[in-house]
Parts: sequence; structure tokens; C-alpha cells
Amino acid sequence: MSGIKFEIKDGVGIIRLNRPSVFNSFNKEMALACQAQLDAFEEDNNVRAIFIIGEGKAFCAGQDLQEVTDPNGPELTSIVRDHYNPIIERIRNIEKPIVGAVNGVAAGAGANIALACDICVATESASFIQAFSKIGLIPDSGGTFTLPRLIGMQKAAALMMLGDKVSAVEAEKMGMIYAYYPDENFEASAMKLANKLAKMPTKGLGLTKRALNLSMISDLTTQLKTEEELQTIAGGTHDYNEGVAAFLEKRKPAFKGE
Repeated sequence: MSGIKFEIKDGVGIIRLNRPSVFNSFNKEMALACQAQLDAFEEDNNVRAIFIIGEGKAFCAGQDLQEVTDPNGPELTSIVRDHYNPIIERIRNIEKPIVGAVNGVAAGAGANIALACDICVATESASFIQAFSKIGLIPDSGGTFTLPRLIGMQKAAALMMLGDKVSAVEAEKMGMIYAYYPDENFEASAMKLANKLAKMPTKGLGLTKRALNLSMISDLTTQLKTEEELQTIAGGTHDYNEGVAAFLEKRKPAFKGE
């Protein structure tokens, strides 16, 4: 059992974290399976958006501590380097929109995986916890990179050091997530967002993602040059020509993701 379930539906590649008995906490098998499935969805042209959600009551409680304390289990260094870092790098570098659908608690690495997604939404009763300080660790899975950029250094430092629980409502207000939806129709609402993205100009969205990634480390002049280069690439796509033609003909565009 890999710890994930996956399917493709209406152009959306769905990854469902599937260890509900331990709140979808990660072990080695689950992490490697998640990496492999992200690779598969990246290569599949039928997948134009990716959707990550948890099975059961939680999104992900982070690392399975039973694995950490197992004398025969992987060392902490390996868990960070080989399990989590590759997942975060894939989420950020796959040039397709990725929606993190937080259906319950997202703690530790689970929270930071969700926040690494291009668009993160949550059910109203969900919560986010940077739980690392409670066991003497530092935030990993890109948390120290992502969270300060989302909510500012002061808020990020406090949440990481104090380990406060943040409700979905609070997370939306501080800009940590895009939106929250009522519990009773959460998955359908979140999937509607993914379905919309899957029908949009995938190449253009992927180039937008590349530009946003580069903006994290660029000065203004460099970023303007990046926009010039990527806009030129976008202007050569099928979907650009279709979008312009649809606008001029006053009709709905039929994007192909090409």
C-alpha cells in the first residue's frame, strides 16, 4: 500500500493522501509514491491541473513519528532530503497549476506541502499548525521560505516558534491561503476551482508559475526581462491565438493547453 490514491478526472490529476488512520502522516513509501505520481502527472498531457487532498478527517499531520523512532527507519536527514524536499521541488517546478485542498488539520510538513501549492484552499473547520517547535525541530518542507513570503516575517516567526493553531478563517484573512469553503460542500467547491484551471491555457499558467518562482529571487530589472522572455514564449502558443480569436469573435475560447 503506497499511502496515496490517484486518478485523472476531467483533466485534473488527483492525488489523495491515504493513511487516514494516522491522519495521512508521511512515511517513506508514501513520500516516494507521491513524488512518482507528481512526475507522472507532469508528463501526462491529459493532466492540465493537479489536485492534492487528504482522505478522511485530516489533510496531513506531517511526518509519521513511528518511522522516525524506528531503529531500522530512515534518519532525519534522509527524511528531509529524500522525502520532503523532492515533493516541494516538484510542486513548485511542475508547470501546471496545483491546488492544495486542505480538508482538515494540516500540521508540520503537511502544512508546508499545502502552502507550497499554487492555490491553497481549506474547509472552514480546517487548521494549520507549524508543529515543529513542539518537538524541538525547525520548520522544513520549504516552510521557512514560503510562509514569510505569504504572511510576513513577524507572523511567520511567531507561528513557527509558538506553534499556534491557525484556523482556516484566520489563514484566509492573513493571506496564508486563497479561500475557505463550508465543510458540507468543500471537496466539490475545491474541485470546481481545479476544473476551471484545467480548462484554461495551461502553457500560459505554467509560464506564470515560472515567473512567480523567479520573482522570489530577482530584482526588478531582471524580472522585467524575465516577463519579456516568457511573454514572447506565451505569444507563440496555440492558446494565445485561440484566446485572441475568441475575443475578437465574441465567443468563449476553447483552450487546448498547448
